[in-house]
Amino acid sequence: MKLADISVVIIVVIAVLMMVIPLPAWLLDILLAVNITLSLTVLLMTMFVQGPLEFSVFPSLLLLLTLFRLALNVSSTRLILLHGNAGEIIQAFGNFVVGGDMIVGLIVFLILVVIQFVVITKGSERVAEVAARFTLDAMPGKQMSIDADLNAGLITEDEARKRRQDVQREADFFGAMDGASKFVKGDAIAGIIITLLNLIGGFAIGTLRMNLPAGEAIQEFALLTVGDGLVAQIPSLMISTAMGILVTRSASETNLGSAVTSQLFATPDVFSIAGIVLLGLALVPGLPLVPFAALSATSFFLAGRGRQSHLAPPASSAAIEEMAATASGGETESVASLLAVDPLEIELGFGLIALADAAQGSELSERINMIRRQFALDLGFVVPTIRIRDNIQLKPTTYLVKVKGVPVGQGELLLDHFLAMNPGAAEEIIEGIATTEPAFGLPAWWIRESERERAELLGYTVVDPATVLATHLTELIRQYAPELLSRQDVQHLLDGVREYAPAVVDEVVPDVLSIGQVQKVLANLLHEGVPIRDMVTILETLGDYGMITKDVDLLTEYVRQSLGRVIVRQYVEPGEPLQVITLHAELEQLILDSVQRTEGGSYINLDPTVLERLIGSVSKEVMRLTNQGKNPIVLTAPLVRLYFKRLMERAFSRLVVLSYNELEPSQEVQAVGVVRI
Repeated sequence: MKLADISVVIIVVIAVLMMVIPLPAWLLDILLAVNITLSLTVLLMTMFVQGPLEFSVFPSLLLLLTLFRLALNVSSTRLILLHGNAGEIIQAFGNFVVGGDMIVGLIVFLILVVIQFVVITKGSERVAEVAARFTLDAMPGKQMSIDADLNAGLITEDEARKRRQDVQREADFFGAMDGASKFVKGDAIAGIIITLLNLIGGFAIGTLRMNLPAGEAIQEFALLTVGDGLVAQIPSLMISTAMGILVTRSASETNLGSAVTSQLFATPDVFSIAGIVLLGLALVPGLPLVPFAALSATSFFLAGRGRQSHLAPPASSAAIEEMAATASGGETESVASLLAVDPLEIELGFGLIALADAAQGSELSERINMIRRQFALDLGFVVPTIRIRDNIQLKPTTYLVKVKGVPVGQGELLLDHFLAMNPGAAEEIIEGIATTEPAFGLPAWWIRESERERAELLGYTVVDPATVLATHLTELIRQYAPELLSRQDVQHLLDGVREYAPAVVDEVVPDVLSIGQVQKVLANLLHEGVPIRDMVTILETLGDYGMITKDVDLLTEYVRQSLGRVIVRQYVEPGEPLQVITLHAELEQLILDSVQRTEGGSYINLDPTVLERLIGSVSKEVMRLTNQGKNPIVLTAPLVRLYFKRLMERAFSRLVVLSYNELEPSQEVQAVGVVRI
């Protein structure tokens, strides 16, 4: 264990022992000097930090220093009353600092106590109390602002995490400072009481036990008591001042001295006016001429220096070349930053900016966070950060969704309306602005809030504009998830799996398959809505079959068979029969005979007229099941599944195609249709 780790424990133990064990005068002198040094160090530290959080240990340090100082008071009181001697430091403060005069010493001591207790401590306590209250009240707004910046792509996940930690630390700090101010206040009160007890105790011991005259007893013990009080109050005053500086400081990029200097010299005219006033006071009869005249000259000098600092000096040729090089480099860096393409972004028209403003109560940022969490839970796919920005070129009510810089979807929103959609049960037509629901292309109407309750009673589904956008975004992410999954994302997934299953990752990547091949398999799975959360099963399957073939499509089929239970459970509950459309045996054989294999992969060479008849037959079965309220699912032979899915991709992009090998042996299958040509 390092010394720094146990230093606090050592200080606490020493403070406790000082209250119990009598200390020699020479050791007390050393500890008093240490107390003054620590207090001065803390005071200087508060002047050089750039923000309160850079000295977040101050409340705890304040408690330790207060305990240490009170322990010194106990030790010095014991020495004064027992031996009439408390070391050289206390003796020096009693004789030299106040000139050996008891009355002067008491007055100086009381003045210091009043300054600390009434002025500094009282003000610091109030500032700490208000700062703690305001900081806690502002926490929700700051958290929402961080979430909004994260969703807008202005900051990364790590930056957002750091900002949240800073917000929490700031709240903890000012809350602790509110309580720590009571330590300083109590310390000042304790100093007064200890001094009074020392005076009374010293007078009693001097007159009753030492048989000293009353005047001599007061003179001897009072000087030591005053010295003890001053030695304790001066460090205490420095700590109180440090606390006041820290709680009244706002976060800045410079320390206190630089901030004060820069802000004072920001307005040179102030020094000119002050110089004129001081010069006038110097000419008043009876007032000393030299001090006011010197200060007036100093003010005029500072005013002149301040004006010079506001004037830019002429640049030399070397400086001009350096500035040109810097500007050129900055321009290159700025242009280079424009080359980056956001994986996913939302552009809002001018009238929709309020959707992204958390200060106006918008829930869009929270909705986007929920979408990202839901995709991670459902598909095991971490959606990239979604950048939200305004676009004045769009219509005020229009939004645009882009994937890798290319528009993939758009819609219109009316912020003061609600979107009503007929799920099929509503018979009465409602009045509103006719439109089309952007996610699924359903007919819908924009209605006012006053019509919302009536529309719901009629059977319409009514949602707010943020929900419309969130639903559209969800469907687009689901559709373009294979494109959004990059090799870097796959590397992050593999790093996560390596933490709890390192053997399977090390076996597959890169010895068997490259990251690019794994990425293509995962993209194929996401393309058909297959969750990739079970990465261990996926990697184990790739490890088993990756030595046999490098065909990504074939590897995907093997992985689908391993994930068969997960895939089927998306469409049927346990114990219920799986209703499917099957392919006629002749059709399956025709598809297999049409497969052409090349070095670049496999493709289907099917006669266009046959393909048209096939699509028509599938369309008939799909429409029949859809009208019955059933989800159309096609079940094929394992070798046919991939190629049939490709044939139907353009006509039926959402059609679910399963193979027999993806079904559990116990799964009951009910054929509700057959596709023939």
